[in-house]
Amino acid sequence: MVYSEDLEFHLKIKAGDVGRYVLLPGDPGRCESIAKYFDDAKLVASNREYTIYTGSLNGEKVSVCSTGIGGPSAAIAMEELAHVGADTFIRVGTCGGMKTEVMGGDVVIATGAIRAEGTGREYLPIEFPAVADFDVVSALKEAAIRENNRYHIGVVQCKDSFYGQHDPLSMGCGEELKYKWDAWMRGGALGSEMESATLMIVAALRGLRMGTVLTVFANQTRRELGLDDPKDYDTDRAIRTAVTAMRILIENDRSNA
Repeated sequence: MVYSEDLEFHLKIKAGDVGRYVLLPGDPGRCESIAKYFDDAKLVASNREYTIYTGSLNGEKVSVCSTGIGGPSAAIAMEELAHVGADTFIRVGTCGGMKTEVMGGDVVIATGAIRAEGTGREYLPIEFPAVADFDVVSALKEAAIRENNRYHIGVVQCKDSFYGQHDPLSMGCGEELKYKWDAWMRGGALGSEMESATLMIVAALRGLRMGTVLTVFANQTRRELGLDDPKDYDTDRAIRTAVTAMRILIENDRSNA
C-alpha cells in the first residue's frame, strides 16, 4: 500500500469497507442520492473529493464513491478501490451533447471514449483504445430499457479543459481544439465529459470491468445551430439506470458463478 500502512492514502478505506461493485459519480454531493437506492447504506469515508457509502443491492455489498472532476482524481479512486477488492465499476455522471440527436434529459451509454485527456497516457500509449466492458454496456442498455429512458449508445469525448470545450478560440491552441472538435463531430461522438477515458484505460490495465452512463444536460451543437436545446439537470435517470444495471450484473454473475 502506497504511503499508508492501514488505510488507502486518499480514500481512507481498507479491505472490507466497500463491495466489489462500485458506482462512480464525479460530484461528492451526488453520493447520498445514489446511496438512497441501496439497502442499509452507511457513510464509510469522506476525504477531499472522495465520499464513500456502502450498502447492498440484491443481497450483495455495493458502494458509491465520488471521483471529483477529471482524470487524475478518477484514476486515484479506481486504483485505491481496486486495492481493497472492487472489480466492477459504473461511472454515473453528466455530459454535454454533441450529435444533434442527443437532447437534454437523454441518457448516453458509452462504448468507448476519445482520449483527449492526459492521465491515461501515463498508463497505456495513446494508440491503445479506451473501451467499456461489454457485459457492463449490455447491462446498462437493458437497464435503460427497463427504466423507459430515451438513450444513445456510442463513443463519448473526454477532455481535461472544460472551458477549452466551451470557448476553444480563447485558448492559445484554439484552432487545434476547434479542428479536433469538428473531426470528433464527423466521427459521431455523442457527448463530451471528463472522466470515462481515464477510467476505461485504468480498468483495462488493472483487469477491471468498467462502463459509463451519463445524463445529458444540454447540447451546444443544437444551440449553435439555432435548434431547440432543452436543459435538464435531473441526474436521477442515469442514477436509476446505473443502479438497475448493477442489479443485472450481480444476478448475471451469480448465474455464471
